[in-house]
This record gives sequence, C-alpha cells and structure tokens, in this order.
Amino acid sequence: MKISTKGRYALRLMIDLATNDDGNPIRIKDVAERQNISDKYLEQIISALNKAGFVRSVRGPQGGYSLKKKPEDYTVGMILRLTEGSLAPVACVEEDETDCERQGGCVTYLLWRKISDAINGVVDTITLKDLIDWQKNIGNNE
Repeated sequence: MKISTKGRYALRLMIDLATNDDGNPIRIKDVAERQNISDKYLEQIISALNKAGFVRSVRGPQGGYSLKKKPEDYTVGMILRLTEGSLAPVACVEEDETDCERQGGCVTYLLWRKISDAINGVVDTITLKDLIDWQKNIGNNE
C-alpha cells in the first residue's frame, strides 16, 4: 500500500488548519503557500473534506476554512480513508470484501490480514492532535 499525494496533502492541510487557527477562516491560498502545494490541488482536497463534514467553509472575501471539530477528534485513519479509500494491502482483506473462496487454506491471507490490522492499528490511534504535538517536538529538537 502506498499513500498518494492526495492523502499526504490532506493530512498536511488538516494540520495547517489546526495549527494556524486564530478564530478566523483560513484561505486555501495561504495554506498552499505555507505548504508549497498547488492551491488548485488543495481546492480539490478541501472539497472532499468539506463534503465529509471535516471542515467548515465560510464564503466571501474574508472566507476560508476551519476544522469543524477539535484536532483530537480526527484520526489519521479517518482522513486517509476519505482521500485514499481502503487502506488494505490487498482486496481480500478490505472491510466490505466478502469472504475469499481461498481464505480457509490461503497462508498469505493471514499475512495480508496481519498487515492490514497493523496499518489500521496505527492510523486509527494517532490523531491530528498527536501529529501537531509531534510537529512541535520536531521544532524543539532543532
């Protein structure tokens, strides 16, 4: 499994919205400049985040975006699944997948299940707040 730029940029966008929240909506153009990402690409990502109810949109000249919830209420898994879809390494261990006909005698199914469980165990326990805290610690180590 490889996380695309869409998933990586969605995380960076959400982190940016959280860390730069001063009570006013944040313009995508400002995020794009800080993150060195195309504002057109960020507009596509923010649209998906907005549609999912992850962010709040304010229209107009003073408009922009902000998080709808606190950073600790978003897991990395929530954000990545929204932008990437399934995080399963192979189709037979995806959430909605019906049982594979070979599952009972397939040794690699056990491997894929363990990998999938490990991935989900990480992304579903790390929050946006955790990433922000890690970012602060990185800055303190310089």
